[in-house]
Amino acid sequence: MSEAAHTQPTTDVLSGLDSESDGLSASEARNRLSRHGENEITQGSKRTPLDIAVAQFDSALIWVLVAAAILSVWAGNAVDAVLIAVIVVGNGLFGFVQDYRAEDTLESLRELTAPTATVRRDGQSVAVDATELVPGDVVELESGDVVPADGRLIDCQSLEVDEAALTGESTPVAKETEPVDPDAPLAERKSMVYKGTNVTRGSGVAVLTATGMDTEVGAIARQLASTEETDTPLQTELDTLGRTLGVGVMVLAAFVVPLLVFQGTELVQAALTAISLAVAAVPEGLPAVVTLTLALGVRKMADENALVRRLPAVEALGSVDVICTDKTGTLTEGRMSVSQIWVNDAVVDSDEMDGEALPNRVATVLRAGTLCSDATLEAGDPTEQAIVMAAAESGIDVERLREEHPRTDEIPFSSERKWMGTVHDDTVYVKGAPEVILSKCARVLTDTGPTDLTPDKAEQIREQVGAFADDALRVLAVAYTEDVDVVERDDTGEADDVSDDLIFAGLVGMMDPARKEVADAIAATERAGVGVKMVTGDNVRTAAAIASELGLGQRVMEGGDVEDCSEDTLRDRVESVDVFARTSPEHKVRILQALQANGHTVAMTGDGVNDAPALKNADIGVAMGARGTDVAKQASDVILLDDNYATIERAIERGRAIFDNVWKFVGYLLSANVAEVAIVFIASLFGYLVLPAVQLLWINLLTDGLPALALGADPKSDDVMQRPPRDPDRGIVDHDMLALIGGTGVISTMVMLGLLLVTLAGAPAVTPYAMTMVFTGFVFLEFEKLYVIRWLRETPTLSNRWLASAVGGSILLQLAVLYSPLNIYFGTVPLGLSDWGLLGGVLLLALPLYLAVASGVKRL
Repeated sequence: MSEAAHTQPTTDVLSGLDSESDGLSASEARNRLSRHGENEITQGSKRTPLDIAVAQFDSALIWVLVAAAILSVWAGNAVDAVLIAVIVVGNGLFGFVQDYRAEDTLESLRELTAPTATVRRDGQSVAVDATELVPGDVVELESGDVVPADGRLIDCQSLEVDEAALTGESTPVAKETEPVDPDAPLAERKSMVYKGTNVTRGSGVAVLTATGMDTEVGAIARQLASTEETDTPLQTELDTLGRTLGVGVMVLAAFVVPLLVFQGTELVQAALTAISLAVAAVPEGLPAVVTLTLALGVRKMADENALVRRLPAVEALGSVDVICTDKTGTLTEGRMSVSQIWVNDAVVDSDEMDGEALPNRVATVLRAGTLCSDATLEAGDPTEQAIVMAAAESGIDVERLREEHPRTDEIPFSSERKWMGTVHDDTVYVKGAPEVILSKCARVLTDTGPTDLTPDKAEQIREQVGAFADDALRVLAVAYTEDVDVVERDDTGEADDVSDDLIFAGLVGMMDPARKEVADAIAATERAGVGVKMVTGDNVRTAAAIASELGLGQRVMEGGDVEDCSEDTLRDRVESVDVFARTSPEHKVRILQALQANGHTVAMTGDGVNDAPALKNADIGVAMGARGTDVAKQASDVILLDDNYATIERAIERGRAIFDNVWKFVGYLLSANVAEVAIVFIASLFGYLVLPAVQLLWINLLTDGLPALALGADPKSDDVMQRPPRDPDRGIVDHDMLALIGGTGVISTMVMLGLLLVTLAGAPAVTPYAMTMVFTGFVFLEFEKLYVIRWLRETPTLSNRWLASAVGGSILLQLAVLYSPLNIYFGTVPLGLSDWGLLGGVLLLALPLYLAVASGVKRL
């Protein structure tokens, strides 16, 4: 019934629901309640805290780390096993907190339900709990009410409903009882009201056609419930990396142990070598470093008015290459504002409505419009409030004006009349639809006073109305007369009309204006290779006008056309279309999925209930914090606290900077691990067990620990917004990183093996001295390589004081295991000055080789 109710006469709708205008009986309502269920949004299955906790450890890299901890215990190093365990558990706890908060989306939808409703039962109007409403119930609506369920209007008086949260329509919709076209989109079904929307004006009576999960809001709830959380590119890549490392460790161990045993190595020694290789291959600090880097990004973004609800979303913003943005409240200010006023042969822009220089005729229009309205500066009908705001901003004291000209009578607005009028002692003011007001005017106000309204002048006014409409302005006409006898009254003495002898004062053109900073922000994101597409529930004309003002393209597609497209056709169309208008929640999701199917990483912005499914399906969902509904916020990954589109640009910049830092420390850690594995493996083939597990774990602690963590605090590079978005299909281990890992890994391996040969001096087995030299040399070599990698990503050398402190602290720790009793546990010996001189020479030899590799990577 709910799908076709808007197309049928009210009598047919009532008949089809087996109801009548006096409503249902209480007994029939109870019967229907048992059949249809309560009028509420059900959550379905919700993840328990245990489910969320277990999910935090469903990662290949986590399992590799668990294996490393087990191997460390087997190798007799419980301290390192505990360290790894702390990293794993800490990472899991942080993720648990983030995910647990995200389970509130459907609960926010439930809160849209009105607590009570006025319903006709047994021929009487009674207040009932809104959850007890059923299809066929007849409800009464008044200004300020929340519509309790979807319904077909059977009566209305000047009824206007704010449906922005559901449809994206920027202004309240004037409702009527007449059927509408079967193909009318949700925003144009004026004969219907929908659950969760707000009555802003007038009153009405509706027969409910759908309740609970059968409503439009219920359909959104179903979409949200069926949407699976998707991993960000970084999550996917780190999981792939973990799986690769895990497989690599098993293959390496399976190859090394029998090979060494075949060469005559004892089984225990071969097993110890395999353990060392496994430990060397695992970057224990990677999850902690990733988590901390993202957490630092979250804190910085919060300072920039972007609140991150899901940690990996910080980095994923940097890979976004398309932004699908809502219009109302996102690109625009979300409020009606007077844009232009026409007064006989002149159009005055809003920025010309300055107090002292305000033309008299414009002041007359603003005063008339202010007196002929019920809005205040704080609240009221958006179009009336826009006129009152314009009057105040132009220097008119609204409160004083109304005190000096008190209202003595009024003719209220109605959808049939299409105008309203007020009487103030000796003056009558009216405002409303231009054509209707024009028909009631005999004169027009000019700069020399009122003159006759000729047919030519009337046509000129009509042309101006059309020009305003072409600019997507909502147009009201204002007229007045100083003859109160024009007011006509009905048999009861109530004022109900005016005669056709008014003075036409002017036209007021209003719109929801674009935010001043948005055009520059869109231009900046497009320069960074990020496409911007407007996806709105508003009409084509308004959407196109705002798009033009903001510098977006003018290729427009309506929601009905989206619905008619096949999947393949839509995938082709979405690439070229700039503006999607009159879209429903289903259309938004289809547009989003078509872009994703084309390989795009998509951010979807929005603030309404209707945006929630698309926000949740997007790679990154961005909700508005001030104007956004709780439903939209809970479905999003990022919330813009200032509702400012420009904040998205800064968030993308921050996301790219974070990815830079992730890339640097992943490259740094993996190149170290590759070199460790190569050194241990090649040396073992010649019978030397160099860098045992305890030393490898210590190296990983020093290099994967504080320095890598401090690397996450690196400042952004100057060119971060000059690059195109990264291709998520390339993976974090891209050709640049492979070149870096391979080049620096070979250099580290050859230099360290050369140092091993020099310090062995022909000894048949690795001596404590040779082991200490390779052990210490590798630590310092890694710190040298760290600064080369930062140079590769255009990061100033001395820009991170935390990194300098971390490297200094790690060096002190390394010295402690050489010159304190700790050397007993690490198998090291103190080094002399000549030894440090040799290590200095090794560092000097490696530096130009590292720089050569970095220069080659830069040129790729």
